[in-house]
Amino acid sequence: MENRKIKTGDTVQVMAGKDKGKIGKILQVFPDRSRVVVEGANFMKKHIRARSGKGGTAKGQILQLSAPMHISNVMLIDPTTNKPTRVKYEMQGDKKVRVAKKTGTVI
Repeated sequence: MENRKIKTGDTVQVMAGKDKGKIGKILQVFPDRSRVVVEGANFMKKHIRARSGKGGTAKGQILQLSAPMHISNVMLIDPTTNKPTRVKYEMQGDKKVRVAKKTGTVI
């Protein structure tokens, strides 16, 4: 697995864009495209066409989904202070761990 500073399940704050200030969990990370999907942010609407087939009828609907946003627009929330912080890596013994830059706590 590739080492990255923001991982699935982390709590982040959106720092730029139309949802600036919102806090949510990371649902998905696309490291090759440097994009993340944040729960409750960057909504888009997807229109589903009504279909009638053998099994019956399916109604058309408009779904609201969280779209990917660039990883530079989010910042990890420090678990001790609940404020955004940058992340660095440190070696503890022979393990590489993520550390919050503001407080120095292991994430």
